[in-house]
Amino acid sequence: MRVKRLLVYIVECSDKSYYTGVTNDIDRRLEQHNTGTNASAYTFSRRPVKLVFTEVFDSPLEAIAFEKQIKGWSREKKRALIERNWSRLSELAVCQNETKAKPVNKKVNTSR
Repeated sequence: MRVKRLLVYIVECSDKSYYTGVTNDIDRRLEQHNTGTNASAYTFSRRPVKLVFTEVFDSPLEAIAFEKQIKGWSREKKRALIERNWSRLSELAVCQNETKAKPVNKKVNTSR
């Protein structure tokens, strides 16, 4: 039995935004994005799109998990992935919010 491979892909839209998806046929999917088969799709009003990244997966679960992970990333982090700039990607993976440097001091009520 042959396993169908999936690709996680990123396209750059005409407005320079990124769209991330998963497919088993990248040529068909790019055609769908660029012909605008669905007026409610994110890329419909941002055509044409240009393929800027692909990664192949043998496991559908891994492909879908990676797609969801990328969708939560900042534009800068996606750019590092597209450029395959692993050191920059690692830098951007470090937590940058206020809780990084400040321990959480939770007051415990001991008067019970």
